[in-house]
Amino acid sequence: MRIFSENRPDINQGLKTRRFRVESLPRVTSETRWRTEAMRSYAQPLLLWFTRGQGRITVAGVTHGFGAHHAVFLPANTMHGYEMSGQVFGTAVYLPPDPSLNLPEEPVHLRFRDVAQQAELSVMIENIQAELKSDRPGKERAMLAHAGLLAVWLDRELEAGNRQDLHPDAARRLAAAYSAMVERDFKTGRTINYYAQQLGVTPTHLTRCCKIACGRSASALLADRVHFEARKLLAETRRPVKEIAGELGFNSAAYFTRAFQKHTGATPTAFRKHG
Repeated sequence: MRIFSENRPDINQGLKTRRFRVESLPRVTSETRWRTEAMRSYAQPLLLWFTRGQGRITVAGVTHGFGAHHAVFLPANTMHGYEMSGQVFGTAVYLPPDPSLNLPEEPVHLRFRDVAQQAELSVMIENIQAELKSDRPGKERAMLAHAGLLAVWLDRELEAGNRQDLHPDAARRLAAAYSAMVERDFKTGRTINYYAQQLGVTPTHLTRCCKIACGRSASALLADRVHFEARKLLAETRRPVKEIAGELGFNSAAYFTRAFQKHTGATPTAFRKHG
């Protein structure tokens, strides 16, 4: 179920409050698995709160396991995807891109064994959710205030040392740097050779480090990000295939179609019809 804040344009409020959103983690089927597993990002901060189940999450090119009572905070434009083993329950909290909140600038992975900590985070999320459902005066201020409390809570947990180190070695740091570049440039059609050159390493070394960090090659990460965007545009818009191909850096619609079919098992037209 999706709960949205008010969508009416408001010049004074800008994007601050209209981009609050709280969603239950989706029930994944074979047809929709790409929406969670493929590499993607959002233009706003995101907090994932897993309350049951387990799986693996790749954040900025580095894969870690997650389980019940794990929280993952992702700054805006952080490339990520997660695989769920069996039934996973949890909540995704999309926060406004408001610098005054002073949210962490780097991804954060937290694990909570203490019941009081688990309850504290759940209550903060429920407070934001309650304001989204309400029509009371001061709703926008209240949501920003609750988001501010969430930011303070994250800072305190980081100071307490509850985070997992996402980049413990040089290979994972390189994979993270590569992931950030892919997120910035994946629509340009640039090859792995370009990214490796920019990072000062060989394509072979870059791929070796990506496989250490997340079990996938550098080219697989890039293709996954490109084709997530392709599937999203095909599923959610009626834009012509040729236009989507051009936006994603392909020289022709025919080349895009071949690459898309190789990656997904369906042509763009077939995916749009059935996906």
